[in-house]
Amino acid sequence: MIHFFNKQQEEYIIDAIQEAERVTSGEVRVHMERKLKGTVLETATNVFAKLKMDATEQRNGVLIFLAPRQKQFAIIGDKGINEKVPDGFWDDVRDVMQKQFRAEQFVEGICDGVQLIGKKLQEHFPYQKNDRNELPDEISYGD
Repeated sequence: MIHFFNKQQEEYIIDAIQEAERVTSGEVRVHMERKLKGTVLETATNVFAKLKMDATEQRNGVLIFLAPRQKQFAIIGDKGINEKVPDGFWDDVRDVMQKQFRAEQFVEGICDGVQLIGKKLQEHFPYQKNDRNELPDEISYGD
């Protein structure tokens, strides 16, 4: 897949992921997909499994899944998160990202979403001194 972001933009997003993961034991990934295979939620769920997002010790991975050509995205949290948080937990993250995306501020939207995810997860999954980075921080790309 042709990358949606240039190297500097990718580094900016990766920095946001690393910053968010300094306040929570949660793991955040960003994935870009060229075309959907089903609905955005179905495709994001399949990518979540393919990336082994459910392999974290506390089951506290979060995937920001983006399909720019279809102008759709999804935020998926793993079982450990969903068992602890109320319905609508991701709505404000979605709203922050959507506002930036509408202004064609894609990098800023992703970074704002990632940082908000870190803050929200901090309450339920605070950073621990022995915390280790369980998933890669780089952006992944699909078909």
